[in-house]
Amino acid sequence: MHYVPILCLITALSVPLLSGCESLYREEGSAPSEPVPTVMRSAQLDANVKRSPRATPQQATGKAAPEKVAEAEPTIWDRMRSRFRLDLDRDDPRVQSQLNWYSRNQRYMDRTAQRAKRYLPFILNELEARDMPGELALLPLVESAYDPFAYSHGRASGLWQFIPSTGRAFGMGQNWWYDGRRDIVASTQGALSYLKQLSERFDGDYELALASYNAGGARVARAMRRNERQGKSTDFWSLQLPSETRHYLPKLIALARIIQNPEAHGIELPEIANEPYFEVVDIGGQMDLAQAADMAGVEVEEIYRLNPGFNRWATAPNGPHRLLIPTHASERFRDALEQMPPEERVSWRNYTVESGDTLIRIARQFNTTPDVIRKNNKLRGHMIRKGQTLLIPVAGKSGNFYALSEQKRRQSRQAASGSSNQSRIDYRVTSGDTLWDIASAHDVSVQKLAEWNSMAPGDPIMPGDQLAIWSSSASEGKTLGEKRDNMVRRVGYTVRSGDSLRRIANRFNVGVSEITQWNDLNMQDYLQPGQRLKLFVDIRNTH
Repeated sequence: MHYVPILCLITALSVPLLSGCESLYREEGSAPSEPVPTVMRSAQLDANVKRSPRATPQQATGKAAPEKVAEAEPTIWDRMRSRFRLDLDRDDPRVQSQLNWYSRNQRYMDRTAQRAKRYLPFILNELEARDMPGELALLPLVESAYDPFAYSHGRASGLWQFIPSTGRAFGMGQNWWYDGRRDIVASTQGALSYLKQLSERFDGDYELALASYNAGGARVARAMRRNERQGKSTDFWSLQLPSETRHYLPKLIALARIIQNPEAHGIELPEIANEPYFEVVDIGGQMDLAQAADMAGVEVEEIYRLNPGFNRWATAPNGPHRLLIPTHASERFRDALEQMPPEERVSWRNYTVESGDTLIRIARQFNTTPDVIRKNNKLRGHMIRKGQTLLIPVAGKSGNFYALSEQKRRQSRQAASGSSNQSRIDYRVTSGDTLWDIASAHDVSVQKLAEWNSMAPGDPIMPGDQLAIWSSSASEGKTLGEKRDNMVRRVGYTVRSGDSLRRIANRFNVGVSEITQWNDLNMQDYLQPGQRLKLFVDIRNTH
């Protein structure tokens, strides 16, 4: 359990979590009244599978011993059912409406099972350890469709959809390298601590606790006081709450009723191993995620899906210094870790400071932060001098190898957002820009601009960020304020003798890291004369 100051807890209990009922970036399809996240995959329950009788030795009489049917091992669904505590017999049209939707969408439920299999055993273990209702293991289905990368327009993130402030109140740090709201361990422990506190606030009533998780404890308490004044019941089903919240608990109950009796609803549940999917391994310091995948003998995508809290190509330099590794690969990973010196867990490059360099510019070039450069080079301030050599951690693989890093996920979203009748504009953020200004200049809504770039409308933007804008009008290229032509164009460039990534970047006023991303290069790669590069440049700023 995370320690949180009393004031933070009071705030957290009163602030709503923006739930997965809001539009999330990954899933399609919707249930009545709002988007519905996802559920489980198919394959019959073990208890329903016919098994061959176990062979038995002949008795002394020569007659075969009576055949015995092997008892089915408890499944993960049996474990969940055994902890069900909510009233699942509630006869309410909202529940029936959700049941109807889920019952018609086996494929929708199948998709989520592929994701849930990694996390469900851990979540059930945590619920059992805390003696909490088994239905809560289904809450990530309602919130995020069990997608740890889900992000809502309300800035809620991760399996449990924490907004930034509530995440921090429950111990989930957020920085450039790491977002604890997506960390499987940290977010699950935080969510269950939060739900436990909410249930205690409402005298053990988990229906009211769940409503508060979605809408905020203060709002639920106000609705209860209103009903008390009017002489009405104060249970969840009698309260006047926002539409999203009124359909929130019915979704969970509908899912639990399907898990309780899938055949009655025409749904097949998947076989998910009733054993831990991953082990938590202490790594002691920063590590390249591609290297971790090689050490474990698994795909780097699997490392990202088990460790979605890490935003970049490596774990965070200031921790947490742990990785979730698939159980079947954990021994191999530990053996490799013991034999690897800490200084070899990331790649390093010596960089010579050039005229005009700043720590911020160098950090952006190498996809790291000024703090990391300062720490590794024992710098006290921001001052660097021309000719100085800096030791900088760099990714060991090319950019596209880290396809599930935050930057690559955003680029994939940007590329997939437009329709066939729209053209894409790549806009580079300059000092003083806001999302509202950029959206206004290009005749699009802030909501759409944020959606195209996997952001929420309230997210900050920084100079140098590149935003995708999809437009079907002549407003392409309107600059802020003056509505001038934007002039960002794709340019083909042929490498010449003596060229370097830095020299080309300076010539076209773009970042070295941008060139490597656009061309799937490693920063340590050597350029060859005649090599063709694609660049996206504002042609007014080239020199």
